[in-house]
Amino acid sequence: MPSNPANIAMHGTLNRTLHTLLLVVASALAFAAVDGITVIGLFKDRAVLSIDGKQRLLRSGQTSPEGVTLVTADSNGAILEIDGQRTRHSLGSRIGTAFAPPREQPAVRVWPTSQGMYAVVGSINGYPVNFLIDTGATLVAMSRREAKRLGIDYLVRGDPARVTTASGRVNAYHLVLDRVKVGEIMLNHVEATVLDSDYPTEVLLGMSFLSRLDMRREGRLLELRKKY
Repeated sequence: MPSNPANIAMHGTLNRTLHTLLLVVASALAFAAVDGITVIGLFKDRAVLSIDGKQRLLRSGQTSPEGVTLVTADSNGAILEIDGQRTRHSLGSRIGTAFAPPREQPAVRVWPTSQGMYAVVGSINGYPVNFLIDTGATLVAMSRREAKRLGIDYLVRGDPARVTTASGRVNAYHLVLDRVKVGEIMLNHVEATVLDSDYPTEVLLGMSFLSRLDMRREGRLLELRKKY
C-alpha cells in the first residue's frame, strides 16, 4: 500500500522540530555546566578567559565552546555576551553563572541655554568644572588657565602640538586625564588637549568623552548615557 504523502511530510516536519529542540536543550545544558569565568588577560580586540579552568583566547565576535561571546575588548576591560546579556568586566574579575540583568546606566539630561548651547557641571580629577558640550571638538579641550586651576602639569605630562582654533594656530599639549565626571557618569583615561591660550573660557567636552556615551536628542533635550 503506497505511503500517504501528507503523512510523510508530517513525519519529516516532526523530525526536524525534534532535532531543533534537542540542539536547544544540548546548548542549554552545556552552558548550565559552566561554573564560572575569570578574565585573565586583556588586549586590543582580544581577551583571555578561564572558563571552568579551561583557558580560552577569544577575538572580538568569537564565541567559546561554552557559549561565551567576546563582544569587544581593550586594556581597560572586556564586554562579554552570556545567555543574551552583555556585561563589562575588568582584568581579574570573576563572573558567576547566575547572571542578573544589567543595571540601567545612569543618564544625564541637559537642556540648552538661551544661546542654544549645552552646558553641564562636572569634574576633572575631582575638581569642579563647567563643561560646554561640543561634538565638533575631537578631544576634551581647555585653556592653560583652567589647566593650572585643575592642577594639571601639562608642560610636563603633555605632548607638544599645534592646533587650529577660531583665532588661528596655537601651541597645545596633548595628555590623558585620569577621571572625567558628568553627573553620575564617570570615565577614566580620557584624552584631552590644553591650549596655550586663555581660550576657551569653559572646558569643551569633546568626542574623546562623548564617543564613549550614548547620546540621544528628544526635541531640545539632550540625554547622555554611559555605554555598557
